[in-house]
Amino acid sequence: MTTNPTPHAAALVAPITTHITPLAPHIPQPLRDCFAAQRAAFDKQRCPSLDQRRADLRALHRLLLDNREALVDAVNRDFGCRSRFETLMTELLQGQEALLAAIKQLPRWMKRQRRLLDITQYPLARAFVQPQPLGVVGIVVPWNFPIGMAFQPMIGALAAGNRVMVKMSENSAHLARLLQQLLPRYFAADKVSLFADAGESGQSIGPLFTQLPFDHLFFTGSPQTGKAVMANCAANLTPVTLELGGKSPAIVAPDYPLDKAAERILWVKMLNAGQICTNVDYLFLPAGQEQAFIAHAQRIVAQRYPDLCNGDYTAIIDPRQYERLQAMLADAVAQGAQVVPLLPGQSGDAARRIMPPVALLNVHAGMQVMQREIFGPLLPILTYRNHDEVVRYINARPHPLALYLFSHERALQERYLEQTLSGGVTLNDTLLHAGQHHLPFGGVGASGMGHYHGREGFLTFSKLRPVFKQGPLRTVSFLQPPYRGLASRMLGLMLWRNR
Repeated sequence: MTTNPTPHAAALVAPITTHITPLAPHIPQPLRDCFAAQRAAFDKQRCPSLDQRRADLRALHRLLLDNREALVDAVNRDFGCRSRFETLMTELLQGQEALLAAIKQLPRWMKRQRRLLDITQYPLARAFVQPQPLGVVGIVVPWNFPIGMAFQPMIGALAAGNRVMVKMSENSAHLARLLQQLLPRYFAADKVSLFADAGESGQSIGPLFTQLPFDHLFFTGSPQTGKAVMANCAANLTPVTLELGGKSPAIVAPDYPLDKAAERILWVKMLNAGQICTNVDYLFLPAGQEQAFIAHAQRIVAQRYPDLCNGDYTAIIDPRQYERLQAMLADAVAQGAQVVPLLPGQSGDAARRIMPPVALLNVHAGMQVMQREIFGPLLPILTYRNHDEVVRYINARPHPLALYLFSHERALQERYLEQTLSGGVTLNDTLLHAGQHHLPFGGVGASGMGHYHGREGFLTFSKLRPVFKQGPLRTVSFLQPPYRGLASRMLGLMLWRNR
């Protein structure tokens, strides 16, 4: 009888690589080379230490601090007019705060989590969950908050110990070029690399980027593009986090002061000129309060924006989006909607894509403005007589990314929380749940899947690896054949204890 010799270690290791999906030849060489380099670097250091991960997060923090004005200027150039204050508040401040919170919380996130044991494994075994890095993470960034939406998921990915490849939007060309210059000063290319989208040539690299066999892909964008991204990822069985959009409602209850609700709704509706995925996409008011709300809204907007062209109000990102909004408005008018300017006397600047805010009355479900995500300064207003019809309306449509309820009644708050489903909720305000670093952020159904921000971002980009460690006494040995006698008595005792 002949026995096979023990194989060399190299022979044992070699087959392991066969599960890796080969890179398709049509993927551009820079993407292929970067992915290969990051994969090789990860294989050499599969579990970075706490100190290394904190160093990466501190480097990201320094990048934001050292280059603040250049970053603000690049975003402004991409928009044509982007409020400096809004860039600082919504992108730089949010990013800096999230980084410092992650640096502080990271030891707790990385810690093994003890788990209870099954009754058959008492008393001396151990069970725990160990977070481990996934590998190479891809991040696809939208144009509306290009710094925040590049850095926020990157925080979770680096905290979890991964390598990161980022693909920017075609509308963020100036910012992409700046970050391509800056990132090598803070990170090796096999740790973090960023790619601009070749929008000017008409050859977007987005579909090719999402065909790479990432260990996780994070995408923010429209539901339609999200479907294509998910299909590309399916070919490689790449897990995805999709941050999409949808039509997020706001509901003002009769008990809530209408002027205060108007202040808070108009704040988010005018922020970034409404180009926010969690914006109020339509508003429910108690029947008969439309004109009172509009009067409050016009007063508030006039106070906040005495001149739409003074730099405080952001432009629509590009001509295509500006024309889309104008077409949506024209469609509503053609179908009987009443357009009410919220800044009477200010016409904006079509050449600079400065679009004044308007409210829309007499809207119905057949209008584009009630079917598609608006992503601009248009506010459709619906009315209701009882909350049941509001709940039915919301539930008859795809789950929104956010829901905003204005009411001091605890029972009504609980009713909406229990009877509707959305990605997130802010009660008696707008948007603010999305800016809390210790709350998860993410959609549901048509508005997305998966979460990030804070601990949830760390978990999204980690494998929670379950580990069982056998103790010196193997209790399952008492449950082995022959089953008559001790094994049957032990099993009977366990069944009795779990009756």
